[in-house]
Parts: sequence; C-alpha cells; structure tokens
Amino acid sequence: MVEVEEVGSKMQSQLRLHPEPDAEEAELPLPALFDRASRLHSLAADSALDQEGIRKGVEVLRRCDEMVSKLGLFSSNETKDDVSTANLKYLLVPYYLGEMTEKLVQEDRIPVLKASQDHLKEFFSICEALELIPEDELELSRHKQPDTPANRRAQKIARFSRQKAAQTKLQEIKERKERRWRSLRAAALSAPVEAGEEDALEDDGEEEREAWLATISLALCKAFDLLDMLKKEEEMLIAVKERQAKDGNAFAREMLDERTKKAEAWHHNAANRAPYAKPADPITCATFAQDVIEGRASVSQAHEHKHQPLIFGPASLVGGGLTSERERMAAQVFQPGYRMPTMSIEEAGLREMKMMEKWQERTAKMIQEANSAWHKDGTSSAQEDEDAEEAKARAWDDWKDDNPRGAGNKKLTPCG
Repeated sequence: MVEVEEVGSKMQSQLRLHPEPDAEEAELPLPALFDRASRLHSLAADSALDQEGIRKGVEVLRRCDEMVSKLGLFSSNETKDDVSTANLKYLLVPYYLGEMTEKLVQEDRIPVLKASQDHLKEFFSICEALELIPEDELELSRHKQPDTPANRRAQKIARFSRQKAAQTKLQEIKERKERRWRSLRAAALSAPVEAGEEDALEDDGEEEREAWLATISLALCKAFDLLDMLKKEEEMLIAVKERQAKDGNAFAREMLDERTKKAEAWHHNAANRAPYAKPADPITCATFAQDVIEGRASVSQAHEHKHQPLIFGPASLVGGGLTSERERMAAQVFQPGYRMPTMSIEEAGLREMKMMEKWQERTAKMIQEANSAWHKDGTSSAQEDEDAEEAKARAWDDWKDDNPRGAGNKKLTPCG
C-alpha cells in the first residue's frame, strides 16, 4: 500500500512539472515555438512571470525539446562547425528548461531540483559532444584535478572571464547591427534600394553565428554556477529531511522551544526595564553626568549646579581654607600638566548662543541698511556719475569730428 502511494505521488509530481500541451502550441512549428519559449524565459529571468506563466514556459520548452529530439538536429559524431547557424539556437532549449524548472514552486522541492539538474546535464552533454565546453571545465567535472580551494578559485576566475568576454562580444555585435541599420536607412533615403538588396545587406550569416556561439558560451557559464547552487540546495534539503525523519517531531519541537525561550527572555527584560520607563530629569551638569556614568552617583540623587575650583596638592592644603599667601602659593605649586577648564559646558553653550544672537542682529541690521533710502541714493548718484562721464566722452567725440587733425596749422597749407 505504501509503494502504491509513493508511485502515485511521483506520478502527480511529474504531472505538475510537465502539464499537457495546448492544441494551439502542438500545431506550431519549431521556430515559432522557440521564439515563444525565449520570450517566456526572458520574462521569467526578469521576475515578470507568476507561477502559472512559469509552468506555461516549462510546457512550451518541453514541447521544443521533444521536437528537437524527434528531428535529430544534433549528433554525437558532429562538432560545432558541422551544425548550421539556424540550428545553433536550439542548443539552448535544455538550458532554458533547466532554469525555468528551477523557478517552479511546490511543496516538495527536491524533485524540482533533480529535474532542473537533469536538464542542465543534458545541456552539458550536448555541448561537450559539439566541443563547446572549455578544457578546464571538463577536467574539473571529470575529477582530473583535485577539488581544492585554489582550483575552485581559479575556475571561478576563468569562468567569470569567459562570461565577461561573451557579454562584450554580444554587445559589439549589437552595436554593429545598429550602425549597419542606421547606414542602411541613410542610404535608402539618399538613393532607392532595389527589392532584395536590403535583405542582402541585412543578412550576415557569420555575424549571426558569432552571436549564437557567444550566447551559448554565456549560457554555459551561468549553467555551471546554477548546477553548483542546485547541488548544494539539494544536499541541504536532504539533510533536513533525514533529520526530520530520524527525530520525528523533535526537530520542530526544538525550534518552537527556542522561540519560546527567546520570547520569555524578551518579556522578562521588558519587565525589568519597566521601573526605568519614566524618563528622569535631564542632567545639566557635565561633572555630575560623568559621576553617574562612572558609578560615583545615582540619577535619583539631588544635585545643585555648582562648580568648585579644582585644587591639587597635599590633603592639608586641599581640605582646609587658603587663608594666607604662603598656603595659596604652596597650592599653586601642585598643579596638573594641562590647562584646566575655565567654564562648564553649559556656560560655554550659553556664551556661544549669545554670540550667535549678536551676529544675527548685526546681519539683520546690515540687510536693513542695504535696503534703506541712503543705499538707493548712493546707487542713483553713481548712475548719474556714469551718465556724466558718457556725456563728456560724446562731447569730445563731436569736437574731434568738427576739428579734424591738422586743421589751423598754416605750415601744412601749400604756398600759392
């Protein structure tokens, strides 16, 4: 009976992961189906799909995977040079399927993780057969290199470099296409383009092949990181499941007890802090505040704001009154090696406040004087001086026009 229930639960989980395809999608050709799957994958990568949309994307990708397998587009006897440019994009179907499957949410997550890992491993096997995986990744996956922190670090650095190079390559291809499109539009505006010439200019098979190869390289880097993450998550979930099966409800009871202890401790501390919830009167003396901090006084003690001068020296001098000049001079001998404060912090604050009030009053007075009639009269007199200078300059120019240079000099007139 238990075996029948396990088989039934497995069948239900497989149905949840792989729902039946729609009639409309079953009739679509492979290119249109892949385009729809690519759009759904892009939306899922941007977290713009809910669970229903993700399940729809998994269904479309599974349909693509079945069609690729039936058509036999890839063979283990081929390399990447033997695959046509139009079929390169279908290599990404298992990768897309692994990523979309990982985003599914259900009560038992372990079957989801295993299904996602299977799709990623299928993607790796196809790329390995087509010689698309770098040698260092293959050596580490085949355990030819020891799994040491240094090797893992070197692998991550190499993987990040390949990912960066693929992203740069895709960006360059995109910019080239945009430049070609702009030049094509400019040429079309200047001279008519015959039918078919535009398609010939836009069609660049080599560039498209480079773009798909760079996309596959980028997908490989992301797939290796995703596979490592899924393995770690699966190990953690299996360990938790084994502990729950071993201890029964002890694990959950232990967590509840820990939370209960934390809540009780919080309430106990809050009850202890309750007598001090009412704020005490503010302490305005820095010396008394320091005494409270260091434990020499209590907050509840009454304190008057008095500052006695600090005197250093023998106890006989400090404790008694300084009545004679000799005692005062003896007390001045025993002084600290630094300058003592001449006022308290409160007195310094009050003095600074008075200085700021005086500065504000002086500033307001200056602004009032600047806006007064005297300031406006001075401005008008300056304007009148400028007008007088301009009138004088114009009069001098008029005189020079009426009396040209050399006029009245008899030596320059010819004899006649």
